[in-house]
Amino acid sequence: MNVELPFAPVDTIIRRNAGELRVSADASQELAARIQDHGSELAIDAAECATDDGRKTLMAADFGVETVVDKNELELPVAPVDRIARLEIEDQYRVSMDARVALADILEDYADNVAGAAAILAHHADRRTIIDDDIETYFSLFE
Repeated sequence: MNVELPFAPVDTIIRRNAGELRVSADASQELAARIQDHGSELAIDAAECATDDGRKTLMAADFGVETVVDKNELELPVAPVDRIARLEIEDQYRVSMDARVALADILEDYADNVAGAAAILAHHADRRTIIDDDIETYFSLFE
C-alpha cells in the first residue's frame, strides 16, 4: 500500500508529544500508515452515511463533526487527507472541503493520542527514542 500522507507533518505531531525523546524515521512512517488506514475506514463509514441520505458528497457531519476548525490550525495537510478519504470509497463520491478539514482534524487528534502513548512506551522501555515498535505496541495493546 502506498502511503499518501507525507511523513514530515506526522513527524512534527510525534515530536510535539515526545518531549525530550528523539523520534525515529520508522516511527513516523508507521504512524503515517496507521493514520491512513484509520482515515480510509472513517471515509467508508462516512460514505455509508452520505448514501443513506441520498448524497454523493461526503460532508463534515458524515464524520460526526458539527464545527469545522480552520484548516490553517492543523498540521496535517488537507490534500493528502482528501486522497486518503478516497482510497477505499467508490469514485462516484465527492469529498467537500469541510469534510476534508474535519477528517484531517480527526486524524490529527488520533495521531496525537498514539504519539503520546508511544512516548510513554518509550519511557517505560527506558529508551531515549520513539521507534516504530512503540507505535505497533500501542495498537497491539489498545486496538
